[in-house]
Amino acid sequence: MYKIGEQFKINNNSKPNPQNVISGNKFRITILSERLIRLEYNENGVFEDKSTELVINRNFGNVPFKKIVVDDNLFVSTNYFKLVYRLNKPFGSGKLFSDSNIKVEVLGMDKAWYYGMPEVRNYGSPSTELAYDTGNSKLKKSLYSVEGFATLDDTGTKVFDDEGVLVPRESSGIDLYLFVYGKDFISCLQDYYKLTGYPNLIPRYALGNWWYRNYGYDDKSLKKLINKFYDNEIPLSIVLLNKDWHLNVNDKTNSGFTFDNNKFSDFKSTINYLHSMGIRLGLSVNPMDGFYPIEENYDELKKYLQEDKNGRIPFDVLNPRCLDVYLKLLIHKLDSYGIDFYWIDYFDKNNIQLLNALKHYQFYDMKRDYRRRPFLLAHNSLIAAHRYPILYSGKTKVGWDTLRALSFHNVNATNMGVSWWSHDIGGYSEGVEDNELYIRYVQLGTFSPILKFGADSSKYYKREPWRWSIKTYEITKQYLQLRHKLIPYLYSEAYANSKFGIPLITPLYYTVPQMYDDPLYKNEYYFGSQLFVSPITTSKDYIMSRVIHKFYIPNGIWYDFVSGKKFLGNKKYVSFFKDNDYPVFARQGAIIPLGTNKNINDTTPPTDMEIHIFPGRSNTFKLYEDDGVSNLYLKDYYLMTMIDYNYMPNNYTIIVKAIEGKSGIIPQVRNYKFRFRNTKQADDVTIYLNQEKINCNTYTEGPDFIVEVKNIPTIGKQLTVNCKGKDIEADPVRIINEDIEEIVSDLPIETVKKDKIDAILFGKMPIKKKRIAIRKLANIRVEKKFIQLFLKLLEYVEQM
Repeated sequence: MYKIGEQFKINNNSKPNPQNVISGNKFRITILSERLIRLEYNENGVFEDKSTELVINRNFGNVPFKKIVVDDNLFVSTNYFKLVYRLNKPFGSGKLFSDSNIKVEVLGMDKAWYYGMPEVRNYGSPSTELAYDTGNSKLKKSLYSVEGFATLDDTGTKVFDDEGVLVPRESSGIDLYLFVYGKDFISCLQDYYKLTGYPNLIPRYALGNWWYRNYGYDDKSLKKLINKFYDNEIPLSIVLLNKDWHLNVNDKTNSGFTFDNNKFSDFKSTINYLHSMGIRLGLSVNPMDGFYPIEENYDELKKYLQEDKNGRIPFDVLNPRCLDVYLKLLIHKLDSYGIDFYWIDYFDKNNIQLLNALKHYQFYDMKRDYRRRPFLLAHNSLIAAHRYPILYSGKTKVGWDTLRALSFHNVNATNMGVSWWSHDIGGYSEGVEDNELYIRYVQLGTFSPILKFGADSSKYYKREPWRWSIKTYEITKQYLQLRHKLIPYLYSEAYANSKFGIPLITPLYYTVPQMYDDPLYKNEYYFGSQLFVSPITTSKDYIMSRVIHKFYIPNGIWYDFVSGKKFLGNKKYVSFFKDNDYPVFARQGAIIPLGTNKNINDTTPPTDMEIHIFPGRSNTFKLYEDDGVSNLYLKDYYLMTMIDYNYMPNNYTIIVKAIEGKSGIIPQVRNYKFRFRNTKQADDVTIYLNQEKINCNTYTEGPDFIVEVKNIPTIGKQLTVNCKGKDIEADPVRIINEDIEEIVSDLPIETVKKDKIDAILFGKMPIKKKRIAIRKLANIRVEKKFIQLFLKLLEYVEQM
């Protein structure tokens, strides 16, 4: 048995609780939870208890269930299902539902599962990549089904031996996991995570802005790029380098692990420079092509591995000796330079299990050093994909079709428990570079799990914001700055994902199932616990210079995150969005913590926080912080701060205090700006630090009331802010007439004619007469294109 390192050993919790096991000569049924069943059948009565590539934990503790055997029929029931099995019979002996030897009923749904059924109402999740030619998202079977059940087939996967090496199974037969959750899908996800491993907490810097281009940077051009971003006040957190960072044997292989000194005379110095700027570095690697004599330690490699007749050393990820040499002689040497993570630039849809093995070993190898949190970028290898963040969707085509596919892709990823997908913002290649499309890519990226620019080598792919028009530059700069400010919120939600299995993105159709069949609303999603997003994926009407966007607001009261306008939930709306607007909504009582540091690239816990608080109901947000890069948080080196909002009309109280964790994790003191949204100047503002009354600065900014306090201890003391007065809460209900007035105002039409247009659109005459009056505008020389626009706007006026 080859020992490859302690970091690869799987925590052995793979044997189920014996009290939950029902077995016979040829079958074994394990009730893992009230919603999850393992079904095994083997003609020789041999079953697998080792951890597999997919499953690492089968001991969920005691599960309450009822078991009865009557005339060789087994009956098992929980609060979620009822199972009937003809003992020791093959699961799938009959082709018809009534003839099957095993059946599981979903309680409360009038649905049932039987072995081999097609599961046609499964909504699917993203497969390995987005189709390059069409931008469509390829789907595979997922856990989410409107039938209330889904299966995972673990038959034939490899198992881990005691050293963590993947080896073939000793047994064969059926090894199936059946999730029977009814309408409780979030509990299904949590069972799935218990079974396969919870998502890993990604490094904090992964939530900032990434940069990648298929370009052969050298130390000078890379520094020039970084300085250009910094001078334009556009934050970056990650730079990815393609294969040109290393020596290449030819253009047909990506293999290479030795720095090209002609491009980087002192690569360690380059890395130190990036780190000093607050930027992390990822390198593309691909060992699958083998190792060539160009490597500076090739002679050392030959001591342990055999070269072929062409001088190449083949690589076999399933050979533990080969894997061990690869990691210790090549990857660990790169680690010594300070590389932050790796992009596994390998994908072969015919060898997906090899990719999965490589991802697993490379990820687990990073566990050997607690100071660097395991993290990598790679294609989806389909097996427990959530364990190895972050997934890459492939080289997409520039275009609106791709943009539409991205939002559908992100939403459906949750169906398989995956939150962390990365796409090439702007599109990778082909297509046409367009200002509006670029803006919408960036805006969607801002409210996506990962924001990574990506493009092919041509200088005409404009991914740098300053290469566009002034308007596009200013808008994208605003959103890229917002993305970095959102990191405190996003990192807290990432922690909830890793700790409790709460998805970062929750599709609207989870709570409103009928929306899945409506193309206008199926891509809408909750973004964390406080925000809701309705992506813009179509181009604007160029006459009105706005996108006509229809969206659905879920139950409750919601506020436009930018304007603060109020929307009543459980309703469909239409609105008109300028290039700088994006439909993101905060729920009633939402608490959104934003942060900034002096260095715009710095993603560490901020010294300055701006906390947005929306009116309407009390709420609590738990702000999670740690060092963001190490595994020390697993040893309780973190800090949890409670932000508690107690709402009463015209009387608000905010309490901020640390409730868990240790000191020294975040800045000792912090400056807070509390932005009370849709709030007028309060008559009375009182601030206490514990029992001591302290001073503050208050003012209004647009529709918001702001309270600033400085140098507040982050641990050991409670900050209390109370604001009260008479009629201090504003109520800016969104009125479509105002939107249309603004559209008319912006049109290049004589002002006296606009008054006549206004009288028609908003007058009291019947709709039929309004249409006639609008068409008669041609008599006063209003252009036909504007008349058509007004007829369209009239429809929206009447709808509302």
